Amino acid sequence: MGVTGASGPVMDRDEVDRALARLGAEHEAIETSLFALQDHAGRRLLEGAELTGTTKERWAATEASISLLWAYFDAYSDALRTARDIRSRRRWSSREDLVELTDLLRGESVTVAGGATATANAPTLHGAGKLSERFTLVTLVERMNELYAGSLDMVVASDAVWSALPARIDLLAAELQRTRRLAHSVGVRPGEHPAGDDLERITRTLTRLREQVVSDPLAFWLRAEGSSAPGGGRPDTTVYDREARALEEVRREIDAVLAVRKDAEQRLVKLRDVLSRADRTLAEARTARGEVLAKIAATEVPVVSGPPTVLQEQLATAAEYRRQAQWHRLSPLLESLEQKAEDELLRARESLTAVTAPLAVRAELRGRLDAYKAKIARHGLAEDPLLIERYDAARRMLWSAPCDLRVAEQAVLRYQHAAAEVLGTASRVPQQSGPPEFQDRRGESPS
Repeated sequence: MGVTGASGPVMDRDEVDRALARLGAEHEAIETSLFALQDHAGRRLLEGAELTGTTKERWAATEASISLLWAYFDAYSDALRTARDIRSRRRWSSREDLVELTDLLRGESVTVAGGATATANAPTLHGAGKLSERFTLVTLVERMNELYAGSLDMVVASDAVWSALPARIDLLAAELQRTRRLAHSVGVRPGEHPAGDDLERITRTLTRLREQVVSDPLAFWLRAEGSSAPGGGRPDTTVYDREARALEEVRREIDAVLAVRKDAEQRLVKLRDVLSRADRTLAEARTARGEVLAKIAATEVPVVSGPPTVLQEQLATAAEYRRQAQWHRLSPLLESLEQKAEDELLRARESLTAVTAPLAVRAELRGRLDAYKAKIARHGLAEDPLLIERYDAARRMLWSAPCDLRVAEQAVLRYQHAAAEVLGTASRVPQQSGPPEFQDRRGESPS
């Protein structure tokens, strides 16, 4: 329209009514939000808490913002009420009414006193040193939205941390106390066992963490990248998660100690049995060595060492730990002893095998000699003078003591070669050929 005023073209009645309806809806929404913020559990907690650090600084600014919000809202309400009063004077507003309404609805018609605008450290305050500040209703709404978003963000973030971390810390602390009592019952104490020291450290860390979370929740808030919504982020649980994992590791150690207490006697009996078997095997090896030295000549027989006394001493120590219920000391000692005992039994068996190897070689030579003799007999060649001579020579060497294995092996090989030659001749005579199963798989006599 052509008529203009201080704030530009004068609004007509329809424009005024639409503007009042929009501003009324905004007023209602802002009022609802302000009351919700006022009643927010996080805000009430912040008001009553002894704050420190980042949260203390942010809350001082947020309190100023909330106070400024209410000052702005009161000014906004007064301006809206004034506009509604002017519009309600008459059904068809006069030109003077429309000019006044246009200035009020579009112009910088809202004045906020300097006492309100200078409240503390409101983050969006401009010109804090001024005695007063003037706004349009639109600008005032934008300013209130900014202040509300910043205040709500701080309140929601603090409340989210308080809602998440202290309760989880308390639950972990309760589990920590149960674990400490359990640890004490099996002798896991600070200064005596690493797990006991870990429990003390976790206790100190959780106590300190809870104090910090309660007094400075914003120090444990991780803002979501790229998020502008109030409360966009999550509580930082890094320290809590680390201590929870540490407590779980300690609990596993305690469980291992408890398992030791439960089956300690059975494990000790098994250890004694394994070490006893190792001792018997070494004793057998020493006896076998004497037999080998007496029966086998010209051969190296390894020396058999005695059982290690240190294992028996450690076994006695383990039994003493069990009697004194020192389960935290018994647990690692048993694990070490079980491995060493198995190694000792394996060493004893290897020693016996090494010592009796010459006897095994002599037995193999005896078996081979008798096998060839039986084969010759099946072919009807047992009376061959050469074979009888060579068999007797080999047998005397193998059944005499001490037996020279190298010489005896050569005697057996000579008998084998002679038998192979005789069997080869016999196979060319049809009536003397033996059955196919007596022939070597390669067409030669076995050696």
